[in-house]
Amino acid sequence: MEPKKNPKADLTRNSGLYFAIGLAIISFVCWQAIEWKKYDKVEAFNYTMDVDEQLEEEVPLTEQIKTPPPPPPPAAPEVIEVVEDEEEVEETVIESTETTQEEEIAEVEDIVEVEEPIDVDVPFTVIEDKPMFEDCKGVPKAQQFTCFKENLDKHVRKTFRYPDMAQEMGIQGRVYVNFRINKDGTITILNTRAPDKSLDEEARRIINKLPKLIPGKQRGRPTPVTFAYPIVFKLN
Repeated sequence: MEPKKNPKADLTRNSGLYFAIGLAIISFVCWQAIEWKKYDKVEAFNYTMDVDEQLEEEVPLTEQIKTPPPPPPPAAPEVIEVVEDEEEVEETVIESTETTQEEEIAEVEDIVEVEEPIDVDVPFTVIEDKPMFEDCKGVPKAQQFTCFKENLDKHVRKTFRYPDMAQEMGIQGRVYVNFRINKDGTITILNTRAPDKSLDEEARRIINKLPKLIPGKQRGRPTPVTFAYPIVFKLN
């Protein structure tokens, strides 16, 4: 069956070619639009400077100051007089310190060095004669520590008083008291370590209430002795 239309009258015959040509033209126009550059117009200016052909330099006038010459040095005297030094100078005579066989030599006695004892704190465990309570006076050295500890515990139990504030707040613990027994038997607290201030104050009060003790001795001489003692605060 043959087509009725004339092939020359077909409008879609070259549509692909026309589309390609149009696409190429549009791409070229877009590329030119993107690459288009515009520059500011530069105006040219002419600068001129007038300079004289002959420059005349003005030299300032200076006035020369004339200074007078220095005066001549004084002339030397024609006659030089010699003056004699008649002043008498007393010479100091230095006597010799050397001795002769005829002089008597004083004898010097031998110098005796006196050692001044230096007080050094000695721990309770190493002191020769330990500090004692009056009740322990005369006990053997092997029983001195036991007697001292028993009397110290007795004093603490007798003097002990639990602080009211610590009881209300439920504070308890162990207080370590480090004190010194001086050469005269008095007590000096060196330092304490406590879990609470109220317990610390009570422990200090108990130790300060200790009676005057018999001082410790090292080589027969009174010596300060240190002792560390724990006081336990416990609520039942």
